[in-house]
Formats: sequence, C-alpha cells, structure tokens
Amino acid sequence: MRLLALALLAAVAPLLAAEKPNVIVIMADDLGYGDVSAYGATAFKTPNIDRLAAEGRRFTSGYCSASTCTPTRYSFLTGSYAFRRKGTGIAPPNGHMVVPPDAVTIADLAKNAGYRTAVVGKWHLGLGEEGKGPDWNNEIKPGPREIGFDYNFLLPTTNDRVPQVYLENYRIVGLDPKDPLWVGNNAPAGDHPTGITHRSTLRMDWSHGHNATIHNGISRIGFYTGGHAARFRDEDLADKWAEKSNAWIEANRDRPFFLFLASHDIHVPRMPHERFQGKTGLGFRADSILQFDWQVGEIMKTLDRLGLAEKTLVIVCSDNGPVMDDGYKDFALEKLGTHRAGGPFRGGKYSVFEGGTRTPFIARWKGKIAPAVSDDIVCTIDLAASLAAITGTPLPEGACLDSIDVSGALLGRPGAKGREHLVQQDNGGTGNYGFRVGNWKLVRHDTKSARNVVVERQLANTPVPQFQLFNLAKDPGETTDVLAQNAELAEQLKSRLAAIIAAGRSR
Repeated sequence: MRLLALALLAAVAPLLAAEKPNVIVIMADDLGYGDVSAYGATAFKTPNIDRLAAEGRRFTSGYCSASTCTPTRYSFLTGSYAFRRKGTGIAPPNGHMVVPPDAVTIADLAKNAGYRTAVVGKWHLGLGEEGKGPDWNNEIKPGPREIGFDYNFLLPTTNDRVPQVYLENYRIVGLDPKDPLWVGNNAPAGDHPTGITHRSTLRMDWSHGHNATIHNGISRIGFYTGGHAARFRDEDLADKWAEKSNAWIEANRDRPFFLFLASHDIHVPRMPHERFQGKTGLGFRADSILQFDWQVGEIMKTLDRLGLAEKTLVIVCSDNGPVMDDGYKDFALEKLGTHRAGGPFRGGKYSVFEGGTRTPFIARWKGKIAPAVSDDIVCTIDLAASLAAITGTPLPEGACLDSIDVSGALLGRPGAKGREHLVQQDNGGTGNYGFRVGNWKLVRHDTKSARNVVVERQLANTPVPQFQLFNLAKDPGETTDVLAQNAELAEQLKSRLAAIIAAGRSR
C-alpha cells in the first residue's frame, strides 16, 4: 500500500507543483515560549532567532502536539496524533523504531515533490525492527532511510540515555569492531561504574533517575560498554549538528531540499560548549539556549552565503515546553531569577496545560512571507499537509490523519486561517489531553493529577479535577476554571474531544 501511494504521488507531483522552496525545520528540545527574546525573554538575548522572527511570521499560538519529545517527533513526521499508536511514549535506549516503515511521512512527501531529504540531530524515535531493536555493531535498519530520508546523521536516542555515539545512515560513526558496542537495560557483569557507585567522580550530579552508566563525567539512563572510539563529547554536539547540516545544504544547493535539524539543546544533560558556559549567569540551561540560537545563526549564514535565503522556508519550533530539574543538578532552578521559561503560560514539559505545548514557532521565507505577528493556531503536526500543499503534492487518503493544511497561515496569505481546533497530549497512554477550540480550552486529566503545573517551582503530581475549562482570551495562564459557569459548552467539548480520539483521524 505504501509503495502504491508513493508511486501515485511521484506521478502527479510534477504536474501540480508550483514554486518549490527549500524547507528547513529547526526543532529545539525543551525550549519554552518565554525562552526567546522575541517572545519576551529579557534576562538574555537570542539575536538569530529574533532576526528570523523580524523577517518572517511569528506565531503566538504555535504548538507542538505533545509535551514530550518522542510523541511530538512521531506526529511531526507522520502527521498523525501519537496517541493513535501504541508505543510512542519516550523511547528507551534499545527501543525499536516507532514510525512504521510503511507510514507515509513528511520526508516521503518531500521526496515525491522532487526534494532531497535529510535529518540531522536528535532522533529518539527508536531504531531497528519491532521486537529486536537496533543491532549496534552492524547495519541499523529500519531507520530514517526507510521512511523517506536520503541521509541521516543522528544522536540515536536522547543524550541522557545511552549510547553517546553518532549514527550516519546505517552505521555507528568510528566504531572499532575490536571494541563492540553493547547496550542494555541491566548493569553488565563485573565492575561497571555508575552514577550511584561512583557518584563522587561526576562532573554533574544527578537529582533523580539518571544514575546508570557514566560517560564524560555524567551518568545516564541505561547501560553500555565498548564503542569507546565512537563516543562523543557532550560539549561538541551543537557544533557537529551545524557542521553536518551546513555541509549537506551546500552539497544539495542546486535542487530543492528538505532538512530536519533536530537540535539536542536545551535538553538534559545541559553541557554546552565551553565558549557558551557562563555567558548568561543563569546556568547551563540558559547557556544552552544561546548555543541553540547560535546553531540557528550558523544555518542562516550558510543560506545567505549560498544565496538561498530567498529560496528557503525556515521553520523554528520546539518539541515541547520547558522543564528545570529534569534529572540533573545543573542549577537551572536555583539560577532562574526572574526568567519565566514558559512565558505567561501554566505548565511545561509533561503537561497538557498551555506551557507544555505552546512554544516559539516562526516561519521565514525571505521575500515571500511578509514580516508579521500572527495569532493563528498552527502546529508541528501540520507541517506535513502544509508542505504537501506548498509543493503541490497530494496527500494519500490514509496518511497524515491529523495534519491540516495551514500553509496559508504560514505564508501569510490574505484571508487564510490556521487550524480551528487542536488536541494536545502528554507522553501518551495516560488519558490526559488538552483540547483547544478557538479561545476555549478543555483540559481532561484522566489521571486526575498534573505534572509541573508551575514549571518555575517544579511542582509535580498536583491533584486536579478530571475536567477543567479555560477561556484563553481572558485567561491565557489557565488560572481560573470556568467549567461550572459554562456547563453546556464543556459537555459539547467533552463529546467532541472523545469523538476525535475515537474516530482515528481528524483530517
């Protein structure tokens, strides 16, 4: 079925395509709405992101679809809500690839529009076959190349999980076959230093959970041995993403390209390059935001140097909202000062309140998108349908089930609107949802508890009613539940949310 759908797309795409911009999606990790100076941060500046915002369209209602990384990335690639597929929670170190190889992805759509495609950076969607996972010492497949990407250079999981190696296309970079890589859930036999047994040796102490194998003086989730020649330094990740992205852009400058640059900043462990350490005075979390801004700037410099800025649509977004202490004692909370990572919004990472999924969202296509601020609702899940519309590529009926064409809103076309409603989820499988329709927001907590209700104070597992209703126009911080005063509307939204979940699609 996948092959038939892709063949049909390939046949008709050249007939429908108009002007095809290059497309670069730069996705930050754990970047909050208030973490960018274009969105109100005052404790430090993000000049490169600010420049994109000034030259493009800055969305005040830009979202990711989930408040943790794996489900947002799944939804971005497939155009379908992650809660529709089991196993899309935070992927473990040895987890299999959660995007089915027969899924039609945004990369497939780009390829069938004649684009070269690449993903550089954090993957965290699993690798290898279901029931097996990755074969670290041989070819690792299925992976990105089975779902539409011509090239990949990746951090296989996320950097607080093992292993700390790069994956280029199918193989670990620099792996010595005489020193094979082993990754497991349980400690190997013998003396294996961990964050518990050798805590006094750590460069960065852990606060919870991240206390297994030590690498680069930082303990992680999971265990691994071997592969020493292939291991990287945390401090060098951002430079490597910029290096590989810019080299790939230059190599593919003469034809349309689609690049997904998935930065690891500002996820834990926050260990920015030495040239950024201490720059903000707010600790490594804020220093890592400057490092992310630098990465954005490096891509912009390359586009300018190659004369591609007027030919390239650049999207800057985040995979979820902010978090302070996410497993390491890096003083993010202690040095926070007056900075509000979530801006005016309640909640953060892991939460279905606005701070969990409303993030910076900027679209720039120099000379094509008029600079503006927009309150249209757009989401990372919509980029698949929107790219298809921009390139004249039809969407197969059974693909991208929740992706809405918001290309008009992204490009600022007169009279165009964003999406009318959006379902937000946490890590999945809990029955916790946010449902925004216009300015109304229904919050459904089947767990009857909310994590990180106030991200700056790091509250966890706070009791909440199963249902709450907020008027975001009057109360963007979701401080006043008005369900009792709007009981009929609340019932309508409850029914509508349940119907969308049950229907299996919303497009």
